[in-house]
Amino acid sequence: MRTSTGARAGQYAALLAYLVFLALPFLWLVSTAFKPPAELARLHPTWIPQDPTLANFRQAFDEQPLLRAALNSLLAALASAVVAVVVATPVAYVTARHRGALGRAATGWVVVSQAFPFVLLIIPLFLVLKNLRLIDSVPGLVLVYVVWALPFALWMLTGHVRAVPAELEEAAAVDGAGRLRILVSVTVPLLAPGIVATALFAFVTAWNEFFFALVLLKTPEKQTLPVVLTHFIGAEGVADLGPLAAAAFLATLPSLVVFAIIQRRITGGVLAGAVKG
Repeated sequence: MRTSTGARAGQYAALLAYLVFLALPFLWLVSTAFKPPAELARLHPTWIPQDPTLANFRQAFDEQPLLRAALNSLLAALASAVVAVVVATPVAYVTARHRGALGRAATGWVVVSQAFPFVLLIIPLFLVLKNLRLIDSVPGLVLVYVVWALPFALWMLTGHVRAVPAELEEAAAVDGAGRLRILVSVTVPLLAPGIVATALFAFVTAWNEFFFALVLLKTPEKQTLPVVLTHFIGAEGVADLGPLAAAAFLATLPSLVVFAIIQRRITGGVLAGAVKG
């Protein structure tokens, strides 16, 4: 009994330490965003701003087109999440229900695709987008995000499809429903938690992505928010710390709000897809 209690206390302590480790950078970011220049220049900074100000936020909006960049990021993230889920859902259904060569190939694709770093993919992706005349365009960036999100989306949704009892689909088939009708009317409604979780992760990944957007988007009016944040760093590597922190704090808010709204559905969807896949 004592061993069990001690082990549980150790687990809670480790979890608390991990949460503190994750929270410290964000808390420091929030603190920096509200500090005036005099406090930012102190040799021994404090956690809580002694003279909080909104000047950093005003300066950030004056120096960079944050609203336009946020709109570009929002369009790219929403479009890539929707397209990835729409494409992955029928493929996951086929993969889960027909465990043959196609299923093994899809699983192998998921594993192999996650092993390649970004830098090895950017050249072939750039050439493909160049042939399609999609370089320096938000639709081209969406196409890249969809390709990058598909393996994870397929893995997640395949696990959820396998959790749906096949007897329900067989009953619908006896009533005369075809494969497409079964998928739309029977399977997809039961996949709602998994679809929401998958779409959210695709959205957050696209919203925070930096490397592809930096390489593929050159026109300032088309750049996404993570790329625009780098403009607060000068040519000599000196950051305009206050406005940068303010802009970075605003950039994190959409992800935090979305996670807070549907936290339970995300947790349930991820765990179900991982366990049942």
